[in-house]
Amino acid sequence: MSKKPVRKAVFPVAGLGTRVLPATKTVPKEMLTVVDRPVLQHCVEEAREAGIEHFIFVTGRNKAVIEDHFDVAYELEETLRRRGKMKELEDLRAALPAAGATSFTRQQEPLGLGHAIWCAREVIDDEPFAVLLPDMITLPGADGKRCLQQCMDTYAQFGANVIAVEQVPMDETHKYGVVAKGKDYGPSFEIDSMVEKPPKGTSPSNYIISGRYILQPEIFDLLGQGQKGAGGEIQLTDSMLELAKMQKFFARDFDGKTYDTGSKIGFLAANVAFALARPDIEPGFRAELKRIVGSL
Repeated sequence: MSKKPVRKAVFPVAGLGTRVLPATKTVPKEMLTVVDRPVLQHCVEEAREAGIEHFIFVTGRNKAVIEDHFDVAYELEETLRRRGKMKELEDLRAALPAAGATSFTRQQEPLGLGHAIWCAREVIDDEPFAVLLPDMITLPGADGKRCLQQCMDTYAQFGANVIAVEQVPMDETHKYGVVAKGKDYGPSFEIDSMVEKPPKGTSPSNYIISGRYILQPEIFDLLGQGQKGAGGEIQLTDSMLELAKMQKFFARDFDGKTYDTGSKIGFLAANVAFALARPDIEPGFRAELKRIVGSL
């Protein structure tokens, strides 16, 4: 198995966002804003920082606004230009992927994460690729790198397949996909096995899968078999387990912070954390937080 560069990333954005209703009744969950940009844009920026060149969005019904967001807005840009708001115009243009660097494909039925990724197979072709779950957004670790870049570092060292993991208390592991730790290489380690939401007291470790993957294209043959797992859906974890019988999987223990914006508490926490990480917002926002907390 050759260690080809990872140039493409898949963003599964067909979900309904039921955990944050009614906000997502008419607005896709991926377009809810954390500070001043949509959740999905935070993920795209993370992918771009990691060297991704082609961004593949697996969409569903009522998600056309996502395609519009990553396109030129002529009327808005002209208005900003006329009003002399050049900084805002530059920021708007800088957020756009290059021409031809985005692809959009449909997941016509909600058959699970594995099926959503399989829908991108023709665009990926015979290349390794990244997957970023758009509910999960990350802030850098001590090395200044966000999660996908740390996964890329592990891929550069070992190749094969890479999964981002984070540690949680053992009594919370039943909520997540969990990996068993094999040979240790510092921030990376070999994965001995994976299990989806193990019953309490049976988890092989406290390392949970946290929404960033680098996968080899052979995963598509396994996903294409259409075998349904938990919840009657085509689960990515099931196909990764099969692929692990033929190829190695490595974990990258991400030392930054991940926020699950698909939950109300996670979404609110992400707004606070990302605002405090912004030098242009932090001083005023911190003062406002102190005022609010002091009044409780």
